[in-house]
Amino acid sequence: MSEPTILHATFTARPGEGDRVAALLRDFAEGVRAEDGNVVFDATRLVDDSDRFFVYEVYRDDEAFQAHLASPAGVPFNAALQELIVEPSSQLTFLRRL
Repeated sequence: MSEPTILHATFTARPGEGDRVAALLRDFAEGVRAEDGNVVFDATRLVDDSDRFFVYEVYRDDEAFQAHLASPAGVPFNAALQELIVEPSSQLTFLRRL
């Protein structure tokens, strides 16, 4: 059995763009959760800094993650997100279950 692909993404909205980032992320999350290989897509906003976002993602395996990356919704989402955040792109950290 193959290992799941687990990661978290963090990013910071530009000043005044937090609500737009949240709306964009909410819409994107709906589509990702419907993907066949997605197990978890949990998009959150930090309580003490509402411009900071944390997304926890789990995919059935690397094949499912690659399918997610190639999904038609990903390119426009990432292009729109890039315009609204401080970082050049979301910062990804890959994880492994113990």
